[in-house]
Amino acid sequence: MSDLHITLRGQGVAVATAAHLLQQAGFAFAREPGLRRPVPVIMLSDPALALLRDVYGNPMLFADKPRIERRAVRWGSPEAVEMPHGAVVVSEDDLSDVLDMFPRGNVLEANAKIQQFNEFNGSFSVHAIPPFSQGETLRFGERLSSTARVTLKADAPPQTCWIEAVDAGWLFLIPDGFGQAWLLAVGGAPDVLAHDAPLIAPLIDAIEPSGGQFDTSPRMLAQLAGDGWLACGTAAIAFDPICGDGTAQAVREGILASAVIAALARGEDAGTLATHYHSLLLASLRRHLQLSLPFYANGGAGPWWHEQYAAAREGYDRTTALLAKLPEPRFALNGFDLIRRELAA
Repeated sequence: MSDLHITLRGQGVAVATAAHLLQQAGFAFAREPGLRRPVPVIMLSDPALALLRDVYGNPMLFADKPRIERRAVRWGSPEAVEMPHGAVVVSEDDLSDVLDMFPRGNVLEANAKIQQFNEFNGSFSVHAIPPFSQGETLRFGERLSSTARVTLKADAPPQTCWIEAVDAGWLFLIPDGFGQAWLLAVGGAPDVLAHDAPLIAPLIDAIEPSGGQFDTSPRMLAQLAGDGWLACGTAAIAFDPICGDGTAQAVREGILASAVIAALARGEDAGTLATHYHSLLLASLRRHLQLSLPFYANGGAGPWWHEQYAAAREGYDRTTALLAKLPEPRFALNGFDLIRRELAA
């Protein structure tokens, strides 16, 4: 029987999802945890929650966590608009308890199911941390962000989140259901941006010092897959939080990564699989940039907004041109497996 050597490098939702699905499929693998910047709070939309529940086979996953039922948005107009919203608020520890995001570096024993995978020789690595096999990064803009813990006023609705555009950036206030919240500030310090936010400022009773800045600009490695490797996670491809799809995107990356490995083990062509993986993630970033454009076009009229719109537009045009050079996808997902498109019809 051929040896199958799989290494998963890194932490986070994408690589943890891939690990779970590979284990379910009977693959043995080693894990190299590495380091990862912790995320203070995550708001899982109902579609993202449904995807996680499907992957982990648990229809009640996070059913006990605080829910967000409405969102209030003040964006490019003096008045705020309220609308229904469906999401749960979880901590990174909550996710880690389910996803095993912080392994100690284990090697799983192969089980009998591995016997059927006898076409694949050599090693395969999934990289969610540097160094990557391909180091060039395509970056579209520079959006420095920071978060701060806030205490909400007693009359702030506990099941509402708030999004507000101001002259120098935008704010996202996410309550935790217990009288406190996390404030994400994109474009400036949380206390500075909140001072100019007529929707969000009256909701805050106290604000703690910011925990430092981090980059939230959309970006991706110029090549996301190659001979014997693929890359995933926010170190490899990152979305702007403006569309709120980051966690769902990471789960989809993990599903696709595990499916690529399983298809490779069945004997599918390695180059075709690498191209398929790269093109699907490139298309996802293109779609994200397309969805971001109206937000940055309409958020404000100042220099910061013009710069961010130009960066998003340049990214959309660049990813469109790159995608046009790639072939049509040769595979389709059937559940958590990749199959040839001609067999999926």
